[in-house]
Amino acid sequence: MFRILLLLGITMVAALPAAAGVSVFACEPEWAALAQEVGGDLIDAKSATTAQQDPHKIQARPSLIARMRKADLVICTGAGLEAGWLPLLLRRANNPSVQPGKAGYLEAATTVALLDRPRRLDRAEGDVHAKGNPHIQTSPHNLTVVAKVIADRLSMIDPENVSRYQANLDDFLSRWQSAIERWEQTAKPLRGMKVVAQHSSWVYLNQWLGLEQMATIEPKPGVPPGSGHLARLVDQMQQQPVQVIIRAAYQDDAGAEWLSDRTDIPVVVLPFTVGGSEVTTDLFGLFDDTIQKLLASAR
Repeated sequence: MFRILLLLGITMVAALPAAAGVSVFACEPEWAALAQEVGGDLIDAKSATTAQQDPHKIQARPSLIARMRKADLVICTGAGLEAGWLPLLLRRANNPSVQPGKAGYLEAATTVALLDRPRRLDRAEGDVHAKGNPHIQTSPHNLTVVAKVIADRLSMIDPENVSRYQANLDDFLSRWQSAIERWEQTAKPLRGMKVVAQHSSWVYLNQWLGLEQMATIEPKPGVPPGSGHLARLVDQMQQQPVQVIIRAAYQDDAGAEWLSDRTDIPVVVLPFTVGGSEVTTDLFGLFDDTIQKLLASAR
């Protein structure tokens, strides 16, 4: 009887799926999703933030500290996006493997050419980013670059599975390039569309799709608009008509709705990252939904 129970126990354990070997701490949902594409079942990737949170303003909660303490790889945007909370998290987690300069620490923004580098650094100008605009995930071409770097880092951390990471990367890039070609073809009617944005969140999307951003609702980055600034925007939008007002899912809707009520210009809420809408369950859905929402507003 004992032998039968023992054999049953061994069989049941063997049937269980293997636990992911590499723990990935991502600062934002897009990096968790991208890491999972490359790592597959070899990794467990979780995001510190959701699409409904401003990634500039996160608290270094004990649960995040505990998760980072066990992480093998930390992937964050960088370029100052997480400057208000990431250094504290790294310090309190005290995990030597994921400190800046180590293979286990990756800032995605260091891998691509950044736009909007400020000419003058002055806190009076609002929440400026000295290295450039950090919202690189709004262009799929940037994600192509970051995916390759993630594969390299995972291979360094887990060299026994280099071939599997490379195979996952090749598969993702093949599907991703096909999707980019489809998106660019579908989005051709958007070229030249004039938009007003809540925040300078979309410079990479604008560059990719050929959108023309005429103004931002925030008078300075991270600064809520006052009544005077909003009134001036109404005047500008009457003289220089725009087609749509865009904001990210996590951003306050007051300024955008106020402008829309006075100009009859529709507000489009774009997902901005994975989880920003019901259909953005992965990176492919993120860009599918973004383009479809913009196309719908242009009709």
